[in-house]
Amino acid sequence: MGESKGLIVVVEDERAIADLQRLYLSEAGFGVHVESDGLTGLASIRRLHPVAVVLDVGLPSLDGIEICRRMRAADDWTPVIFVTARDDEIDRILGLELGADDYLTKPFSPRELVARIRTILRRHAGTPLATPVTAGSVTLDAARRRVEASGRLIELTSTEFDLLAKLMSSPGQVFTREQLLSSVWGQADYGLGRTVDVHIAQLRAKLGADSPIRTSRGVGYSVLE
Repeated sequence: MGESKGLIVVVEDERAIADLQRLYLSEAGFGVHVESDGLTGLASIRRLHPVAVVLDVGLPSLDGIEICRRMRAADDWTPVIFVTARDDEIDRILGLELGADDYLTKPFSPRELVARIRTILRRHAGTPLATPVTAGSVTLDAARRRVEASGRLIELTSTEFDLLAKLMSSPGQVFTREQLLSSVWGQADYGLGRTVDVHIAQLRAKLGADSPIRTSRGVGYSVLE
């Protein structure tokens, strides 16, 4: 067996689904730790420092959304993928606004889960821009995965960071939603039409008045030159 690609914590109370996730993630080269309860799941995340977390939304004692909320409140920006049986756009958007990096609705292919995790981790460890780049009062240092706005540190999820890095890689260029989905999420047919818009809104909220992001109505997004 080759070297592990890192530990994934799976918090899932349906045994069959958890076993399937463990199987496919293990075959993909990841270490896997499974918990079936929200509180013990959060404790394991804090103790084990995984490379990514797969969270069921509906869990005993503490639901997945609250686990994610507590992680982000503690400045833990480990990539999080939500899975849920509820196909409700409001729930999905709420999850993304809390800082989740991706979202899958049951039933889903375990191969799709592996692919999403690989995409997130590949982006997180991707080739950085050679030097820090600046747009307005925002500076992005890809090598250190650090963003500052007017001297204040901005905490971003992995996905938010990579989306901003893509926009700032070519100041003034307007990227369509399809281009951003393809580049940042690794696929154009993402299945959640408002994904880009939600992440852009989150970036703007975190950057506040310093946000250099501009909307080209009917086309896409760019940052100031």
